[in-house]
Amino acid sequence: MGSFLERIAILGVGWYGFRPTTPEVSFREMVFEAAVRAYQDAGDINPRSDVDSFISCQEDFWEGISISDEFAPDQIGGAMRPTMTVTGDSLQGLVHAFMHINSGVADVVAVEAHSKVSDILTLSDIIKFAMDPIYVRSIEPKNFHFIAGLDAVKFMERKGITREDLALVVEKNKRAGLSSPRASYASNISAKDVLDKDFIIYPLSELDIAPFVDGAIVVVVASEDVAKKIKKDDYIIIKGLGFATDSSNIETADLGKATYMRVASDMAYKMAGITSPRSYFDSVFVDDRYSYKELQHLEGLKISEEPSKDLREGNFSPQGEIPVNPLGGHLAKGVPLEASGFSLLLDAIDYIRQGKIERALVASWRGIPTFTGSVIVVEKP
Repeated sequence: MGSFLERIAILGVGWYGFRPTTPEVSFREMVFEAAVRAYQDAGDINPRSDVDSFISCQEDFWEGISISDEFAPDQIGGAMRPTMTVTGDSLQGLVHAFMHINSGVADVVAVEAHSKVSDILTLSDIIKFAMDPIYVRSIEPKNFHFIAGLDAVKFMERKGITREDLALVVEKNKRAGLSSPRASYASNISAKDVLDKDFIIYPLSELDIAPFVDGAIVVVVASEDVAKKIKKDDYIIIKGLGFATDSSNIETADLGKATYMRVASDMAYKMAGITSPRSYFDSVFVDDRYSYKELQHLEGLKISEEPSKDLREGNFSPQGEIPVNPLGGHLAKGVPLEASGFSLLLDAIDYIRQGKIERALVASWRGIPTFTGSVIVVEKP
């Protein structure tokens, strides 16, 4: 992606859920609750008159219905209005919002993503559907985490990372989540507790793997000129973004490396004019749905060439040189399917609004079995 034609700003955010189950609402009601809060946060705007286009990030398989985009408009105020669906992570949806604004299609865009994973009775089978039916699915793996197990072993051997390092990531993030209102899985846990658990798939135990959760997030973005008129200087700038897929299947993937994150972050850094990511950012919010992925992604993002050393020296702790997932990440909050990128972005926005940081890096992975990552750079105007 080239340079920005026009800077875009985050006007408002709203969320609902982040619990293992949400039996009190349907997925549409859950998104409605998040949308109402986002529009109020964006300056109490009216979506029927103030929002020009609407984007929904969802996938038919997750919803259990075909042409699921037909069910997207009503709850976000987009009925009979320009609405599109992105079958990908919510940060990819944000990239589409950027294109809507810079192509002149819209000045204000609402992007929603959600997870009603508690409604899915056969989640493991749904995920296996995404795998190659001849060479991968036919080997009947013990569980879908086996790809993460292979990737983790290759990464750990290449970088000299131990099981104790992975346990320290779990300890750090679950404890950090105790300060987040969205962290259903936060815990004052120790690395020893993690090491004492049996393996789900080697080298990962139950505590190394973030569980799935229900949740909905809506983000309202606008051109910076419009943002100034609505909220003066009370908004957050998106300075750079990028996304990439480095392989479409496991057979051709470069296991042990997060190449997708390296390519996506190079795009975002170029757009933002960043040459030294480690010194530029105040904090990093990165996909950690598997404990080893936090360290692997930090290498891919050029934040650390020796992530194990930085971890053990406390550089990634909430009080460290460059805090990583200081509100707990997915290990403490859970994984809300396509809303995963927005979940990390929500933490970054909270941290900036609380005055703890001014510049943040947000990096999301779409999960097994993809090799797709998205990166955005956000900061105070």
